[in-house]
Amino acid sequence: MAEKAPPAAERPRTGSDFAVLSRRINEAGLMRRRPGYYAIRFTLMAAVFIGTWTAFVLIGNTWLQMFTAGFLALVSAQVAMLGHDLAHRQVFRSRSTSEKVGWFTGNLANGMGYGWWNDKHNRHHANPNHEELDPDVSPGLFVWSKRQAGFAKGITTWFGKYQAQLFFPILTLEGLNLNVSGIKSVLKPGLKHRGLEALFLGLHWAAYLTVIFMVLSPGKAVVFILVHKAVWGVYMGSVFAPNHKGMPTFVGDTELDFLRKQVLTSRNVKGGWLTNFALGGLNYQIEHHLFPGMPSVHLAKAQPIVEEFCKEKGIPYHATGLIQSWREALTELHAHGEPLRNPQPAK
Repeated sequence: MAEKAPPAAERPRTGSDFAVLSRRINEAGLMRRRPGYYAIRFTLMAAVFIGTWTAFVLIGNTWLQMFTAGFLALVSAQVAMLGHDLAHRQVFRSRSTSEKVGWFTGNLANGMGYGWWNDKHNRHHANPNHEELDPDVSPGLFVWSKRQAGFAKGITTWFGKYQAQLFFPILTLEGLNLNVSGIKSVLKPGLKHRGLEALFLGLHWAAYLTVIFMVLSPGKAVVFILVHKAVWGVYMGSVFAPNHKGMPTFVGDTELDFLRKQVLTSRNVKGGWLTNFALGGLNYQIEHHLFPGMPSVHLAKAQPIVEEFCKEKGIPYHATGLIQSWREALTELHAHGEPLRNPQPAK
């Protein structure tokens, strides 16, 4: 539900809270770079990525390749998560170096426009869940608040009624959406390094389609691509959706300080090592939003420090299990569509 922040006079002055928390995090050494960790992670992912495509060629023209497509989707998502860490300069201090390596993890490996995604993601980080400033909660097929439902038009007026039920099915198209958005970004002026991004995208699609259609018959090739993109989309959506969906959204001037703006709009996902691996560390979404440059391997260590600090300051800190996080997100989506299911008669 979209909310107006309370007037400044009703809130304690807490402008220095984040500085205090930052000192604690830095004193714990959690902002230091981890080149060894990332060297191992990149090497392993490159080996798995190359190994998966090698296995694809060796297995040959069989419907069993649909299992390969599913596994490749999981690998594609893990590569995309490396691109996410690059975008936040967790791996390299240099923006230029991060960008260049990002063209390999994004454009070349996944056909996903790194520059376009990075710009979109930075705007999300600056104003999470702000309906007018965060592109991730801009109204489209989905309405992210009852306010947005009030001015929904076209297909959204129908889709929004059932958006909770359709959310995961629609995620099967998210992989293709990421690819199409990347292509669109290089077809119009304005993108930095547009030519290089287009080159890497072109190389991706040339290699991707050539290998698939050389190994598989046309029918199997089409199904392989659909399975790969569908599983990739669902995986990516399942990682990112629990982070903010179903948390408060804002409009106008929120007057919230940085600390509260990031914590109040984010949700952590609790779990063990498997959750950490599957979600690429993004299950520690609160800590990531507060310290986006922190190497993802340090987020688990930052979590108790941040949670304790929030308790000291009386700031709500929300963490739940993965299934519950999906349930909360879907419950809110259903509630947001209520005005479309039961429109009020005009007065």
